[in-house]
Amino acid sequence: MASLKTVLYLGVCLSVWIITTADKNFVPAAEEVHWISLDFKTTLFWTTKASKYTYTVKYFSDDHDWMESLDCIRVSHSECDLSNSLRPFDRSYYADILTEPATMDHDYDLDEFPHTYSPHFNPYRETNISAVKFTVEVVDESRVIVNITDPLTSIHERGKQLSIRDILKSDLKYKISYYKSGSTGKRDIMSDSSTAVVSGLDAGQSYCFMVAAFIPSRPQTTQNGAWSTQRCTNGHIMQELSLGAWVGVVFILLIVLIIIITVTVLCCRCCRRRNKTLHTSQSSAPV
Repeated sequence: MASLKTVLYLGVCLSVWIITTADKNFVPAAEEVHWISLDFKTTLFWTTKASKYTYTVKYFSDDHDWMESLDCIRVSHSECDLSNSLRPFDRSYYADILTEPATMDHDYDLDEFPHTYSPHFNPYRETNISAVKFTVEVVDESRVIVNITDPLTSIHERGKQLSIRDILKSDLKYKISYYKSGSTGKRDIMSDSSTAVVSGLDAGQSYCFMVAAFIPSRPQTTQNGAWSTQRCTNGHIMQELSLGAWVGVVFILLIVLIIIITVTVLCCRCCRRRNKTLHTSQSSAPV
């Protein structure tokens, strides 16, 4: 009888051990790990097959040890914002996503749970740059000034929200593409600053402009930011009138001219008659 109880006890213990070991062995790993970054707001994303697990994210660069992201320790969601962690910006970073049970047992060994590693990511060279905003100010008939607003990033330093200019500095340039309204030929110029003078425009013509950030030190696939919406200037109205409109303008001018001449002639005649009548009256008056 005692031996039967011993066998049953051993059987229960073995079953619990098998179930626990199986549960550890079949913890689902994070999948489809990828980076999404816009204007230096950099987030790590992954997909999961179950919801009863949490995730801890660590990251490192080539010359640093693994570091934990304080905002991504045992999180239940499948993303981690590393924008303020990946410093300096011009380095390649890797991330490690550890899958853990939602309720941890002190006997668990974290090395037994699955790790998923991300592809490398360099914020300085790979973050996407959003479309810029700009205005066009007409200087004279052949020149305009393009004023560009540097996009803001999600990075703050000393209470200031940094722009892409603050991070990229002299490496940031702007590509300005423009064309004459009604024409298919485009011209491009490059500006080192956020203000550019576009000259050599045809007087009285309407021009349309688009602007995009350009970082020449990057690989060719990530050099260009997104293109802005298009802005057009108004051409001189007299240059854009149709033939019918020109005929109408000339006709109106002739009518106005005839009226002016007629009124002038009538006024002159009235003045001469008045002077003649006044002279006659003075001559016939008794001395």
